[in-house]
Amino acid sequence: MRELCPWYALSVKHQHERAVRLALEFNGFEALAPTYRARRRWSDRVKEVDLPLFAGYVFCRFAFSERVRVMDAPGVAKVVEFGGTPAEVSEAEVAAIRAVMDSRLPVRPWPYLKLGDRVRVEHGPLRGLEGTLLREVVRERWQLVIGVEMLQRSLAVELEPEMVAAV
Repeated sequence: MRELCPWYALSVKHQHERAVRLALEFNGFEALAPTYRARRRWSDRVKEVDLPLFAGYVFCRFAFSERVRVMDAPGVAKVVEFGGTPAEVSEAEVAAIRAVMDSRLPVRPWPYLKLGDRVRVEHGPLRGLEGTLLREVVRERWQLVIGVEMLQRSLAVELEPEMVAAV
């Protein structure tokens, strides 16, 4: 039955994304809290750490009638709403996020964009995905930006220019 349930974004307490995902999964819900690797410098060392791609949010698939069970998970603040109505996250956006995470390509958070060139990935592990293509001038690399409209958040994944074609 859960396969037919929609995805929702949950607003969570600061730095509780992983704990909320684990608690929801323990309670039988499908949850997603994607991360990326980043280098952080302390006064005595540099370390690679996993950080949330969508800081402050966890995606969860559930029937809205089960929202009380979801809200009972430690660290969950609320279900994201617009105009007092819970906002569903599209299945295609969740599938795109999962495809990016499964690809193991370098990924990082990106400011949400509405304008830009729409492209489709034609080759490689992300084949078939569509997004906004940007060119990072400093490092001469191409990036595909995939947005989650409802949250107005995005992620960027590095691609080779020959992997994409205009939509």
